Amino acid sequence: MTQQELESYLWGAAVILRGLVDAGDYKQFVFPLIFFKRLSDVWDEDYAAALAESKSDTRYATATADDRFVIPDGSHWNNVRAAAKDVGKKLQTALRAIEAANPGRLDGIFGDAPWTNKERLPDVTLKNLLEHFSGQTLSIANVPEDELGNGYEFLIKKFADDSGHTAQEFYTNRTVVHLMVQMLQPKSGETIYDPTCGTGGMLISALAEVKRKRGEHRTLKLFGQERNHMTASIARMNIVLHGVEDCEIARGDTLAAPAFHEADQLKTFDVVLANPPYSIKQWNREAWNTDRWGRNFLGTPPQGRADYAFFQHILKSMAPKTGRCAILFPHGVLFRREEAELRKKLVDADLVDCVLGLGPNLFYNSPMEACVIFCRSKKPPKKRGKVLLIDAVNEIARERAMSFLRPEHQQRIEAAYDAFVDQEGFAKVATIEDIAAHGFSLSIPLYVKRAMAATASAEGEAARLREAWEAWETSGRAFWRQMDAIVDMLDTLVSDDAAVSEPEVANG
Repeated sequence: MTQQELESYLWGAAVILRGLVDAGDYKQFVFPLIFFKRLSDVWDEDYAAALAESKSDTRYATATADDRFVIPDGSHWNNVRAAAKDVGKKLQTALRAIEAANPGRLDGIFGDAPWTNKERLPDVTLKNLLEHFSGQTLSIANVPEDELGNGYEFLIKKFADDSGHTAQEFYTNRTVVHLMVQMLQPKSGETIYDPTCGTGGMLISALAEVKRKRGEHRTLKLFGQERNHMTASIARMNIVLHGVEDCEIARGDTLAAPAFHEADQLKTFDVVLANPPYSIKQWNREAWNTDRWGRNFLGTPPQGRADYAFFQHILKSMAPKTGRCAILFPHGVLFRREEAELRKKLVDADLVDCVLGLGPNLFYNSPMEACVIFCRSKKPPKKRGKVLLIDAVNEIARERAMSFLRPEHQQRIEAAYDAFVDQEGFAKVATIEDIAAHGFSLSIPLYVKRAMAATASAEGEAARLREAWEAWETSGRAFWRQMDAIVDMLDTLVSDDAAVSEPEVANG
């Protein structure tokens, strides 16, 4: 199949579900079926090759096919497809049998979709889905790993578009992810971690970057944690379909119960990529004060915003010598007043490598601007005591109501990051002393001044423009301070209203 044919084929399953299942729930039915079909077809492919090699030795062929994934008797796609009634029950039994036969690799991977709920998914609909997917063979020969992985990513994006309000948490703009990965330069043999991994897009992008540079991608070790159980399952399926076997995707709340640790300490990684949930309010701030993993080394963030809790978790998860991270955040983390002391300790620790400001509308259903903060456990000598700030708000393209970064935008940003020098109107290298002079604010306009044209014959006009620019910057900062005050007031009102039930909410 061509890539376009594959994408059309995969999306056809969602068309069958329209009107019967909410768009936000397509994923819990479609992704497990794709994965089940892929496992069955690859098993058949391995079996046929071994059968031919052994001159029709069926025992040898079965054992060889089972080397990759075990599919127990009666649990193959064709067994489920042959069911005349109670199709959901037959399917659920097959999926559970495959999980049990592949402990440590596939346990729980198919999620917990209500396959036996005939009101929601009657036999006729399930039969239609099975027949639809049976129309193509998803063997490796017919659909190589990269092609199926790309098709899977296409479907994630389509579901994000279709599901509306859940899109931002389900799908991060891939052009931003690609930029983050390129700037961190993951290498063969390294460990890659995403503490809020969603469907695994950032981990897959790191894998793709190593492949692009012709590195040995199979030596990468991928780790992720995701709070939503179904999304965690999708991430695991996504990574396996991309041909990665050395991966661990854990379920659970990263702040409350980080999944990866060694000898009573957090496990550390070479590369950490993250798009944490923005400014969540329902988290256990009290427990953070005495965090057993020592993640509160900068302090305790305000209850209404857990951004710096995720930030500190990520910093604590970086390997002491090779660790580096890229985190997608709202701009508020750069200047919000209530986090000023946390920010001061962060800057003084000389962990921040680069602050990158991005343009608007890069996120589904949101016009917000965002920033990416890059940090290193151990900076190279030329970067020590300094932070590069890049104003890339204009490095953006827009088509069909969606913004994205073109390759030339990514290249300009990456080149500025590599050069680590001042570029008028675009990049500024600030010392820790410079940042201290601005009250440890990392707000990019404080450092990167937009370039203005001026000629000797128009000095008066240039001066007026300069004055207008400075006045605009000052009023802008005042506006954000006022907005912070309003948000603080609203947070207080919400906290007061919820005071009785706050402990239950925090532990939920």
